Amino acid sequence: MGIDQTRARAPPPSADPLLFEDTSSSQPAMNSQGYYTPGYNMAAPVGGPQTDPAGNNLFADPMANAAMMYGSSLANQGKDMISRFMPMNKLKYFFAVDTRYVVKKLMLLMFPYTHQDWEVRYHRDTPLTPRHDVNAPDLYIPTMAFITYILLAGMALGIQQRMGGVQCPNISKAVHMEKLFVPFSPEVLGLCASTALVWVIIEVLVMLLSLYLLTVHTDLSTFDLLAYSGYKYVAMILTVLSGLLFGSDGYFVALAWSSCALMFFIVRSLKMKILSSLSSDSMGAGASAKPRLRLYITVATAAFQPIIIYWLTSHLVR
Repeated sequence: MGIDQTRARAPPPSADPLLFEDTSSSQPAMNSQGYYTPGYNMAAPVGGPQTDPAGNNLFADPMANAAMMYGSSLANQGKDMISRFMPMNKLKYFFAVDTRYVVKKLMLLMFPYTHQDWEVRYHRDTPLTPRHDVNAPDLYIPTMAFITYILLAGMALGIQQRMGGVQCPNISKAVHMEKLFVPFSPEVLGLCASTALVWVIIEVLVMLLSLYLLTVHTDLSTFDLLAYSGYKYVAMILTVLSGLLFGSDGYFVALAWSSCALMFFIVRSLKMKILSSLSSDSMGAGASAKPRLRLYITVATAAFQPIIIYWLTSHLVR
């Protein structure tokens, strides 16, 4: 009895919000076939606040479900397409660098003549990352060198503003290979950046087309060619800095040195990729001409570097 009185005197529980509203005491009448009587509002609970019927039945609508499924399929298709043309795992490989690798790679680009082993190392048919192999191509140095070149070009063009105008290649008239004297502005800087990027893309496309026409079976990918083509920005930085510090004489000395070093680096690096695949393609008609053509492609790629370096830096030094 004491327990029952204690329970009877217990205060009522606090009015906490309920997850589900109890409507069992006010269920509407149902007909003999098991359906609710006409006039009953299925959207709003009895005795509770009125809600938006469209909001409650949004996910129950077959059209809404179909639209969500179609949107999800489009998103998955877009993700697959991006992964097909730009695999992120492969792209991460070219940025797997450290400070030690960057220093050794820059020294190799400027002084490649004493380097002996140019072969890329493999581990279980997988090339080692750049941080473990100085011969492996990377995209970190070309990317940082490109940004540094743009900043250095902006500084050089700003210095030339006091001379009455600056000279920059006009990308819209690249077919005629003309140069125009225009006042310095941010648009001129963007024009120089886009010109440098377009030339690298053209170079990579020409290399891919040449390798395809010659049916060269090599493990060179588009990222590899982009990395080797982007190393010219390091030589461009050295050339522009020498021109700004020591004038035209320093510019041409740095241009000659960096061009020769980069040509030597390109020939030795691509030789291991292009000419080493001759053993698998030595059979068949015209096999005797293939080594010569592949050598021409390698030499032409290297010889193109000083031309584009001079074209993209000569207007920055006077």
